[in-house]
Amino acid sequence: MEFEFGTNWATYSRYVGDIFGSALAAEGIFAFALESGFLGVLLFGWNRVSPKVHFIATLGVWLGSMFSAIWIVVANSWQQTPSGYHIVGEGMEARAEITDFWAMVFNPSSVDRLTHVWIGAFLAGTFLVLSVHAYYLLKNRHVEISKKAFKIALAIATIASLSQLFTGHRSADGVAENQPAKLAALEGHFDSLAVADMYIMGWVDKKTQEVTGLKVPGGLTFLLHQDFETPVTGLNAFPENERPTALNAIFQFYHIMVAIGMFLIALTLYGSLQWWRGKLFDQKWLLKVFVFTVFLPQIANQVGWFAAEMGRQPWVVYGLLRTSDALSKVVTANQVLFSIILFSIVYALSLDSICDSIQFIATHLKPALPGIIIVVPPGISVFSVNTHTPSLVDIRLQAELM
Repeated sequence: MEFEFGTNWATYSRYVGDIFGSALAAEGIFAFALESGFLGVLLFGWNRVSPKVHFIATLGVWLGSMFSAIWIVVANSWQQTPSGYHIVGEGMEARAEITDFWAMVFNPSSVDRLTHVWIGAFLAGTFLVLSVHAYYLLKNRHVEISKKAFKIALAIATIASLSQLFTGHRSADGVAENQPAKLAALEGHFDSLAVADMYIMGWVDKKTQEVTGLKVPGGLTFLLHQDFETPVTGLNAFPENERPTALNAIFQFYHIMVAIGMFLIALTLYGSLQWWRGKLFDQKWLLKVFVFTVFLPQIANQVGWFAAEMGRQPWVVYGLLRTSDALSKVVTANQVLFSIILFSIVYALSLDSICDSIQFIATHLKPALPGIIIVVPPGISVFSVNTHTPSLVDIRLQAELM
């Protein structure tokens, strides 16, 4: 990413460097050092340190990843809702400088977006452990610990999925206030004089400015204003060159995220009800569903980011710097493609090394059972439950957000 900023996004790097750089520097100081310091102990210290030290190392990695999320989301949120800055210079030499560090950190969207990202990571982690232990229960392996781990993960997943409703609504309110064109794109709303419907599913026709699909009439108006009469700002209120262009893609990505979120709420509530009835592990079909739901939070997280980033177009810094102006002027499309191919090759080789490392870790951790540890490549959220003795359960929650 550092090379890409300099080579492909020279104007962007100059414009936001003072602000973006400070957030990334804070991540390096407060987060990366903490993660990297404890990660080696977490991965390779299972048979070399005491259970307490290993648990502390796990918490260190988790805490570092949480700090990492803070500064990455702060940097991105500033681009969505810039504050605490002034512009120095003119034209191509213009750049933003921080005038109030805390106003930059607590910009209008950072807190709501951070909680939304955190909970999305928790959901990814808890559904990973639900999937693994549902599989074990179906295969009648590690039954005792799998039942404990499944219940713990289900409780956290239920709370997190319900909490995501609140954080999502808070984020939508913020988008309505600070990025109304994005909100209109999310629901395919064009007419500023009309109330806004909320679509469950649909298809946006950009040419006719119509949405065909299943909807709740006035639903978006009600969520924003608690009535069915107040108009919502539509895309037609903005010049055509200041609107997002890929409207149907934004609409689809957003509604996929919402649909997955609602499904996870229904699934975890149903699972909790069966737990309360004492029938949680009697329904094989439910365990099979949990096995495959591991993919859903990951998909929801990705399409949510797609909707957020595509929805702010044509701005890379909202209202200040267009994406088309942020590109390096001397870099051609063929050069960008060539660099992507090179990076892909490097990452493919790295993936091979990661797989070898995972195989090595799994082989050498096998004698440490009883206990179950889930080891995955960096960048994937992990929630693992390990037992050092039959009576002691350590809960490890690692949310690798970026």
